[in-house]
Amino acid sequence: MPMPPKPIEMISELIARPSISSTSVQWNQPNLGVIELLHSWLEGLGFSCEVMQVPGEPGKANLIATLGQGPGGLVLSGHTDTVPCDPELWKSDPFKVVERDQKLYGLGTCDMKGFLALAVEAAKTYKDTPLKAPLIILATADEESSMSGAKALVDAGRPKARVAVIGEPTGLKPIRMHKGMMMEAVRIEGQSGHSSDPSLGANALEAMHSVMGELLTIRQELQANYRNSSFKIDVPTMNFGCIHGGDNPNRICGQCEMEFDLRPLPGMSMDGLRNMISERLHPIEAKHRVELNVRSLFPGIPPFEQSETEFVSVVEKLTGHKAQAVAFGTEAPFLQQMGMETLVLGPGSINQAHQPDEYLALDQLAPTLDLLHNLINRYCVEGC
Repeated sequence: MPMPPKPIEMISELIARPSISSTSVQWNQPNLGVIELLHSWLEGLGFSCEVMQVPGEPGKANLIATLGQGPGGLVLSGHTDTVPCDPELWKSDPFKVVERDQKLYGLGTCDMKGFLALAVEAAKTYKDTPLKAPLIILATADEESSMSGAKALVDAGRPKARVAVIGEPTGLKPIRMHKGMMMEAVRIEGQSGHSSDPSLGANALEAMHSVMGELLTIRQELQANYRNSSFKIDVPTMNFGCIHGGDNPNRICGQCEMEFDLRPLPGMSMDGLRNMISERLHPIEAKHRVELNVRSLFPGIPPFEQSETEFVSVVEKLTGHKAQAVAFGTEAPFLQQMGMETLVLGPGSINQAHQPDEYLALDQLAPTLDLLHNLINRYCVEGC
């Protein structure tokens, strides 16, 4: 098998294979092109590769590539998908890497195909090195939409290792905590009728007014009862994102739906929050003579916290940064469910992610490779 090309060439080839994931059918794409490319490179380095199809998701797959055998070891993990983009807002083609101002521009350069390429580059050094514990490079599907790839891994119970690094763009600062993310919808079915006689119907918009008031009360209670000073915004947040209802000013509103997101702190249960919200909103049905349904728009991302273990101390020493907390969600809680100590740590900035003209600065490449070599030496070559 041929050896993988140089890092910038690898990044360019990965970016050139579109792999958008989205809840909207018109945007959603397979990720197999990226998986096949990584598969060929890693197999060429002597990795044992397993392509895991994601159940119920045609054209979507994870890649588990393993060098070495035995318990313990290190997982270097990255998602293969990107968010959708509008090419008209870019200065260059988002699917072609362009270098300017000492930056690599392209969709997924920092979030996070760049990290996957650098993980492969770091692995080249160990092609013929005896390892006391395995090095596993993990590439996942659909992190940007459903987390179906990470959930498939949890269901399968693999991979297994001692520690894991997820290379999301953190400016090479370790992250050991993040909030969860829930996206919920409340739908109210009332009864339409002529607005001149309110008794002819049941106004879904008025019922939704009560729902919003109760949710604001719940938000206030949650923020009074839960706080974590590690986060810049140290309380759980709730945002009312969109609302749709009714069709005419002189008609009693028969239907209304609102969508909101809730960001719980570590230690808060998503199932507990959903049950509490449903119980608190249920009495509104009888009061307004409507039918009320609360549903989840997707299963959600659990909040994540990695305790301050020796692994965290090692990474803090290697990076020169104390482990931090962030508000955005990752696959970390899913890898943690499989028994791995997990940190989020990678090149680039989250400020560039999900934006036109996304880029990865060239000065991030060498420090990332140096960090990965140190981690592989410690947890795979030495088997600590």
